[in-house]
Amino acid sequence: MKINQAQIDLGDHKSCDQDFLLFENIITDRGSKYSVSGGKISCQADIKKFLTQLKQNKAYAKATHNTYAARISKDGQIWETRNDDGETSAGDVILRIMRKENVVNTVIVVTRWFGGVKLMADRFKHVQDATKYFANKL
Repeated sequence: MKINQAQIDLGDHKSCDQDFLLFENIITDRGSKYSVSGGKISCQADIKKFLTQLKQNKAYAKATHNTYAARISKDGQIWETRNDDGETSAGDVILRIMRKENVVNTVIVVTRWFGGVKLMADRFKHVQDATKYFANKL
C-alpha cells in the first residue's frame, strides 16, 4: 500500500549508505526471533530488489513475517510505503519510527520467526526496537 505524503524534505535526514545491511537475531522472546535488515533505495523497484536479495537466504524466505517500510525523498517530497506481511500493523510501526528518526532513501525490513507463543502487544515493541536498532546504525 502506498502512502503519498506532502512532506517537505528539508535535507536534515538520515539514510542508509549501503545497499544491504543485516543484523541477525537481535531480539529473542518466548521462542520468536527477530532480525532487522535494510538498505539504500532510490525508487519503488529497489524495494522489490532488496526483498528478493534478502529472501535468497532460505531462512528469510521461510520466515513467518518479513514486514517492511520505506521512505524515498524525491523532488522535495517524501514518498512512503509499508507492508505488514501478515503481522498486522507492523509496517506502520516501522514507518512511524522511520519518520521520527527522519530516515529516507532507505527500506527497513523486520523479520520474525514465530516461536509458538503469541506475543500479543510485545510484538510491536520488538518491531519498534528492531527498527530503532537499525536506525541507530545509520
